[in-house]
Amino acid sequence: MATALRQAGLLVEVHDDHFQQDATDEEWLTGVGQRGWVVLTKDEKIRYHAQELRALVSRGVRAFVLTARNVNADEMASIVLGARTKIERFLAKHAGPFMVTISRGGTLAVLWPESGRKKASR
Repeated sequence: MATALRQAGLLVEVHDDHFQQDATDEEWLTGVGQRGWVVLTKDEKIRYHAQELRALVSRGVRAFVLTARNVNADEMASIVLGARTKIERFLAKHAGPFMVTISRGGTLAVLWPESGRKKASR
């Protein structure tokens, strides 16, 4: 997926190039937040784990969660690229921390914070 996103002109960092493969979510979320990077993940359960959520919040992490199931890397890249304009608009308006889902159809929806839960963009 990283290759396809890079070919589309995006700057992409891969987890294992910067963190141990077995790094805890708390560790890598803290590192991502310190660097000001945007997270792209399939793990929407981060918000349910106190330590991970603390790391996300304390470091102002901006996270996008792909919710499509049973898709390969090329399909994931296609979904992200299809939603690219919406993602860029959302990032321009919201500093973070946040978790926003990206559906298979490219719809964004705020996952966290709960009080902001709404369709972000269609």
